[in-house]
Amino acid sequence: MATRTTVINDPVGIHARPAAQFSQAVTASGCTVTIAKEGGNPVPAGSILSIMGLGIKQGDSVVIDVQGADDETVADNLLNILVNAE
Repeated sequence: MATRTTVINDPVGIHARPAAQFSQAVTASGCTVTIAKEGGNPVPAGSILSIMGLGIKQGDSVVIDVQGADDETVADNLLNILVNAE
């Protein structure tokens, strides 16, 4: 399992567009991925609604857990999507 943690810098947090990009990348990876606010309960990252339901705002720490083939690379790619979200 690969785990990544990042702080969201986007002023509007994780809104519909980055949530969609993130969930699409999760689905394409074929891995089992969860996302959570640090200290919160993880949700399936392949669901846009689950991601949006977290209410991730600027300054929140987010934890991504990836299980599956090539989990380290997938985790890095997913982290990149969150860091570069617009």
